[in-house]
Order: sequence, then structure tokens, then C-alpha cells
Amino acid sequence: MAKSSTSHDNGVVVIGLGRFGSAVAQSLIHLGHDVLGIDESAELVQSWASRLTLVVEADSSNTDALRRLGVQDYAHAVVGIGSDIEASVLTVLALSELGVPDIWAKAVNARHGRILERTGAHHVVYPEAAMGERVAHLVTGKMIDFIEFDDGFAIAKTKAPREAAGKTLAEAAIRSKYGVTIVGVKRPRTDFTYATPETTVETGDLLIVSGPTKLVEKFASIG
Repeated sequence: MAKSSTSHDNGVVVIGLGRFGSAVAQSLIHLGHDVLGIDESAELVQSWASRLTLVVEADSSNTDALRRLGVQDYAHAVVGIGSDIEASVLTVLALSELGVPDIWAKAVNARHGRILERTGAHHVVYPEAAMGERVAHLVTGKMIDFIEFDDGFAIAKTKAPREAAGKTLAEAAIRSKYGVTIVGVKRPRTDFTYATPETTVETGDLLIVSGPTKLVEKFASIG
């Protein structure tokens, strides 16, 4: 579909301004994007009117209503509706019919996610499940932060193990021993340093580690 002269290449439509949608919208504003917020609740629309680029009260499952708002001119859309699965699915369908090229949708469970994908969502996110898994890693392990990607790859921030203290990364041979890559090192009161084989690790350093999820978890568990 050809873009119109009013195409919003830097803009994002966020539909559903509950906890998830409003958090996404606010973060997008902070990143410098224009945000069109849409919700059926007049109260939510009013509360976000001064914080987003444009906020409109509308039925997002109605294709004609979205077309009148110019949603088809946006490159990205995020559907944050979670409590009403029917409305979530119909909204994704409407966005797909309008030819929005990049549709993200929140799912409350796997079945909901599969329906969203079949309806036209290009990306499905499970925020509650993702946060639950992340918190589990932080509570039970020694990781300070943890992000896992869909293909079994993870990045974590963890304290340097005792065995690496006083050694360069080449001397510690972390990659050959544990199968993970040290991306960077953060020492208290100093700037972040991108890791090289000559980077020295000291007690108290924080390491940014990447690699297969299981190997990252194993590395983060050593003392």
C-alpha cells in the first residue's frame, strides 16, 4: 500500500490505554515519537490528553472509525487491550485490513496469542509472563537484570565471579569455560567499558553477559 502524504513515519498508534498501553505510550513519547492514543474510555482519554500527541475516544474494533482517524498512515500500531479478548482480536483485524505494516499486540495467554497472530499481528507480547520469568531469575539467582529473547538467547547483568578477579578476560577464559560472551564491564564510580580480551576484571565489577539462556543462567549462578 502506498503511503499517503500525511504518513506518520515517526508515529505510533497505541490502542488501549490501560497499564500496559499507557506505559508503552509514555515511553514512546520520552523517546521522541508522536503517539496517537485510542481508547473507549472517556476517563482514560481525558487523563492522557495532555501527555500524548493526540488522544481520541473511539471503538478500535471499527475499521471505519480507525480509517477516519488516519490510523492507516502510521507505520506502527500497538494493541494493549487485554481484558476484552474479542475487542483485542477485532482491533488487530481492523488494523490488518487497513494495511498497517507493523502491528504489535498484547496477549493474556498462548491461545489468545495464536488468534492474534492468525488475525494479522506481526508481533505478540506476553508482558505478564515475561515479567514473571524475569523476576524469577532475579529472585533465585545472582543476576541483577535479565532479558531473554525468543530464540533462546539472553543478556544479563551479574556480579563478576571470584575466579575472574584480578585477571584479564583472556586469562579468565570465561568464553571457553562457560560458553558465554562478556559484552562489557561496569566498575563502581567509573564509566561502562566495552569488553576486550585485555579488559581486567576486579572484585565488585558488574559484567554484561550474553549467550544461550541456559549458559547465561549457569554462569550467573557461580560465586
